[in-house]
Amino acid sequence: MQFGSFMEFHCRPGESQAQSFSESFEQVDLAEELGLDAVWLAESHFSPARSVLSSPLILAAAIASRTKRLRVGTSVHVLPLGNPLRIAEQAATLDHVSGGRFDFGVGRSGLPGAYEGYNIPYGESRERFYEYLDIIIEAWTNERFSYEGKYFSFDDVCLVPKPYQSPHPPIRIAATTPDTFPVIAKMGYPVFIGVRGQGMSQVAEQVEAYKKAWKDAGHEGPADVSLRVPVFVADTREEALNVPEESFMKQFRRLGAQLASSVTRAGTDPREQRAERGEELAGLTWEEVQKEKVAVGTPEMVIEQLHKMQETLSLSGVVAELNAGELIPADKISRSLRLLCEKVMPAFK
Repeated sequence: MQFGSFMEFHCRPGESQAQSFSESFEQVDLAEELGLDAVWLAESHFSPARSVLSSPLILAAAIASRTKRLRVGTSVHVLPLGNPLRIAEQAATLDHVSGGRFDFGVGRSGLPGAYEGYNIPYGESRERFYEYLDIIIEAWTNERFSYEGKYFSFDDVCLVPKPYQSPHPPIRIAATTPDTFPVIAKMGYPVFIGVRGQGMSQVAEQVEAYKKAWKDAGHEGPADVSLRVPVFVADTREEALNVPEESFMKQFRRLGAQLASSVTRAGTDPREQRAERGEELAGLTWEEVQKEKVAVGTPEMVIEQLHKMQETLSLSGVVAELNAGELIPADKISRSLRLLCEKVMPAFK
């Protein structure tokens, strides 16, 4: 199983934006030193109290230039917020800068805030996402191409450079709604999943639908499922349960509030049950969260929890969110990352 770190380049109360960049780059350097497989970069807009990571491809290039073996991915690049041909150029350039260490994780975001800031209708996000992805792949895999779509059209253009990896960087798509899983499987792409907004049993059903659609489509090899999940590893059980509680619970309550407030926003889909999911998240206790929405404990405890998640969700990878909620001290994050790499990862390799 592959192990990565989910990074938001988080902001801390009272610290400058420059300090946010500095702390996160120190975590990247430690991940390179400790042998972590990858870092995965979020994309966050208009949230000064949370993150400075609005330009993931630029930061991915910076990370690639200061590392030698660490893979760097986006988790996720919100495709409908940009120009697909421009994204294709930048991502292909990054693939060269990294020497083929780039993974292209993409999605459309489950929240409308960034779309409203960019003045793009959220109701168009699904259509735009698939059109943009088609354009990017056409640009990467053809010497020249033309395209006539609903939102973009191109006539006999040649993308330069073509990606370093052939035929292009690995693509992984985030999925949160039941109808999305079979679609991604039929397209033949690996998937990102999470257990924040839904229970493990619900996500397991979605993964089974993904695996069935993958098999029915005749794709070679097993389905590829990667889980983003808050993780905190400590030397003692007491520390592991106490240190991340406030921070991790802040993350779940914030997501619950965001889902609830988005119910009446333009473009949201009633089938996504945002009100119900938001209410459930708002009412969670720390004890309930520990059961299936996080992996916290000593190395032995986290190994056991991740083995359960791996078996239930057919996981091929884990993307550990080491500072969900932005409140965990930097030294505790570093210790957690060290224990994850030195004590937990070997049990899955």
